[in-house]
Amino acid sequence: MITESQIISLIIAFILGLLVGLLIKKIIQIGIIILAIIIILIAIGALSPSTVIHGLESLGVYASEAESFVEKELSILPYNSIAFIIGLVIGLIKG
Repeated sequence: MITESQIISLIIAFILGLLVGLLIKKIIQIGIIILAIIIILIAIGALSPSTVIHGLESLGVYASEAESFVEKELSILPYNSIAFIIGLVIGLIKG
């Protein structure tokens, strides 16, 4: 017999999956837009490739800090729940 708490936990896992899927999709879209802007600025000569390389090297420092933060927070997500995975996929596709 399924209890109310089990149903609520499934619903919460599904909603978390939807939100994380939507977040991932939006981050990818923003990354593509930023990449397109950088390519256009390099093409018209407003930005030099060495400036972009220096910026990427600086970003690498922040990426390692962000990785350690995400590793800590990832344990909170119920990513082994099928409801979470279904919500994640729907969030990525429908987003």
